[in-house]
Parts: sequence; structure tokens; C-alpha cells
Amino acid sequence: MRNTPPYVLDSVDKALQLLQLLSDQGKVRVSEAAASLEIGRSTAHRLLATLAYRGFAEQDADRAYRPGPSFARLSPIGNDLQRLRRLALPAMERLRERVDETVHLMVLAGTRTRFLATVESSQALRVGDRGGSVLPAVQSSGGKALLAELEPGELADLYGISSPQPAMSGAEWTRLSDELRLIRRRGYALNIEATEAGVCAIGMPVRDASEAPVAALCIALPRVRYVDLRTATLVGELRAAVAAVQAQLRQH
Repeated sequence: MRNTPPYVLDSVDKALQLLQLLSDQGKVRVSEAAASLEIGRSTAHRLLATLAYRGFAEQDADRAYRPGPSFARLSPIGNDLQRLRRLALPAMERLRERVDETVHLMVLAGTRTRFLATVESSQALRVGDRGGSVLPAVQSSGGKALLAELEPGELADLYGISSPQPAMSGAEWTRLSDELRLIRRRGYALNIEATEAGVCAIGMPVRDASEAPVAALCIALPRVRYVDLRTATLVGELRAAVAAVQAQLRQH
């Protein structure tokens, strides 16, 4: 996780998080913004109104906020992410119903993974919504599933292995390379409390019509419900959900 800088401005930080929500979801209501950012409705309204004033958001007929013309010029891939999220959500909801665990959709952003959408489990003890959160790719199941799709040279460049100041030590690079080979062989990645104590996850890559990996679908669950005997069942359900998302991507 990134360290919070000592000079961070909360209002700017919240505005940037709102821009991320607009990019990911394509549509945000004041109540949704307030809940996601854990701020009051009046504060969320003021922030969205300010973004609208500067052209980064605009209200539609039902008073929800959408990306405005200024934002569209800065985010050419925003529509692709919104499309991905829209097409993946039905399969994510069906997967949640079948396993009753939280399901995440993640995308790779450099050496990190960003949560694009979450469908939460109905159980009292569950992994919560991580929408908009960013985690190191080498720790998250979705991140590792996507890193395993990269060519060795591309992966080495990403982490600056040949540079004077690589992002990891030689021993860490060896461990990562070994784990990614295992992930490629079995077709899924695991996160056993690597990003958060008490949380486990299983992730698989999602490919578009050209077979390029564009995202990862993950099942996240409390450690107390994660047992090796259940892994095969969860992997099977996850694989079916990934296939459903890929079918949608190839049809639309």
C-alpha cells in the first residue's frame, strides 16, 4: 500500500476519489458517493457540484452525476472500464449467489491492482466492498493472476529488475517468478492473508476477444472459511464466471 503523504489535502483526495468512481462506474449518486468516501451527503454534494462546475461531471435527468466533457478528454479509457464493469456485474452477481462469498473485479495499473467493482457476500462475516482501492499486484490474487500473463521481459521491465534501483531484491524476484510459473500452470492465483490479516482470495484473469488479459475476477473470503478442500469448488465456480464474462466481452 502507498504511504499517505504528510501534506495530503483531504478535499483534493476526496475529489480525486470521486473522479475515480466516475471513471469506474460511469454514474454516481450523491448517496453512493457519500457512502463510498465515508463522508456526509452535504460534503459529497458540494464536491460533485464543484466537479460539475469545472466540467468534470454533469447531472443527468435523474440527478445522478456522470463524467463531464473535461473528464472525458483526460480519461480516454474510461468508457472501456465502464463497459467492462457493466458486462461483468451479472456474472459476478451469479457467482456470489452460488458461493455466497464476496466477488471482486480488478484491473492492473502498473505494479498495482485497482478494484473496479465488488459484489458483497450476504453473510454477516464477509469481505467488504473494496471499490476504488489499490493494492500491490504482487500481493493480491487478481494482481498475481494478471502478472502471470505478462512475458518475462515485460515483467522484468515493469519492476525495473535490470535498473540500478529495482523494485524488489533478487530473492524477492526469484520467489515471484516461481509463484507466477505455478499460477500459469494451474490457472489461478491465491492470496492467503498477504494483503489483509484474516482475508484470503482466489483470482483468475479475464480475457477479451483478442485473448488479451484485461481484468481479473476474484473470490474473497474470511480465513476462517478458507479450507483447502473447498478450493477446488471455488476454482470451478470462478472459472465458470470468468467464461461468462469473456463471452459477454466477445459478443459486445
